[in-house]
Amino acid sequence: MFGISGLEFIVLAILVFVVIGPERMPEYAQQLKDFVKQIRRIAFDAKDDLKETLGPDLGDINWRQYDPRQYDPRVIVREAFAEDEEERRKELEARAQAAPAASVTSRLPRGAWAPFDSEAT
Repeated sequence: MFGISGLEFIVLAILVFVVIGPERMPEYAQQLKDFVKQIRRIAFDAKDDLKETLGPDLGDINWRQYDPRQYDPRVIVREAFAEDEEERRKELEARAQAAPAASVTSRLPRGAWAPFDSEAT
């Protein structure tokens, strides 16, 4: 809660108790309770006004499309690579079904050197 650990909260509570004093503590507790109730009432009224303004179409809104996390560049790149892999796999399967004998790929034996062009480097 607000980045405060349990021990820090206890120290703050004791400090507030010492500063305010035991005589005025019930008064301030009552004021805090009234303030929290007022804020909650304002929040619920705003929510009800929003629902009333938007009407019955509020339930039909796709809130996921407004989620900013979907525009994370890492997610976009990951999805693009996944789509490319899926397309490539389908293309290779189609080639393998069309010409099974022609789809033989040559792989190097383990530990063999890959061919390279010395003039190109």
